[in-house]
Amino acid sequence: MDKKIIDLYDEYTHAPLDRRVFISRLTALAGSTAAASALLPLLENNYALAEVVAPADPRLETSRVTWSGAPGDIKGYLAKPKGAGKLPAVIVIHENRGLNPHIEDIVRRIALEGFLAVGPDLLSPLWGTPADEDQARTLIGQLDNKATVENLVRTVGFLEGHEGSTGKVGAIGFCWGGGMVGSLATVSQSLDAGVVFYGRTPPLDDVSKIRAKLLLNYAGLDDRINEGIPAFEAALKKADVHYNIHIYQGANHAFNNDTNPARYDAAAAQLAWRRTVEFLKTSLA
Repeated sequence: MDKKIIDLYDEYTHAPLDRRVFISRLTALAGSTAAASALLPLLENNYALAEVVAPADPRLETSRVTWSGAPGDIKGYLAKPKGAGKLPAVIVIHENRGLNPHIEDIVRRIALEGFLAVGPDLLSPLWGTPADEDQARTLIGQLDNKATVENLVRTVGFLEGHEGSTGKVGAIGFCWGGGMVGSLATVSQSLDAGVVFYGRTPPLDDVSKIRAKLLLNYAGLDDRINEGIPAFEAALKKADVHYNIHIYQGANHAFNNDTNPARYDAAAAQLAWRRTVEFLKTSLA
């Protein structure tokens, strides 16, 4: 798909653009209303594809859980291998669409790799993730960033003390959630490992506070995010933070999202996933 169309959709989902403006510009790029209508299903997430691991998979135990937030409770989705003892724990931080079926599927995938996995709904202070993606993106923009990071700190504490946890805690985040992994790492002394998928970089002045090991996965075509990488990497080196960085050439932002046909890159996603699982198993041992 034409990169101009991909970039337009990223602008729509991250700037964000008014939907009418987005459709108008998409129509101009596509050449007609009919062509734009044909492109939309390829650009938007299709959650019918969001069951790589079925919710009722007999290998897993899943549940809806609640823990104390700042302020109020945080709701989330928890998964672990059936009958498992204590396991290292992993927080799965959602994109700017909230805790949707795709992210819940990622929680199950992480659990099958041998972890106690939880996906917090960081829209809990605003009554939780709505079904409408546009509404979810609007609500994400209304969150108080400091309170959201504190809710993640409390999620680390929740998992440290969970009866099914070894006390080792990592985090993995995608897009908006990838940025939140960086923010969490700058304030939590208890986070042991963080995996970023194409997320914004944290303030450079805070990089020296990072104690967690980091794995950074970026998309080669993601100009918006990638412009911050050189300064971030320099700050990581200066602060002597343990990190590995991989840039997947030819891949678009959100290349791991297999519910999005236009941007999903199977080769990049599979390689990044293998690296992620290996990194988490080593870092949380």
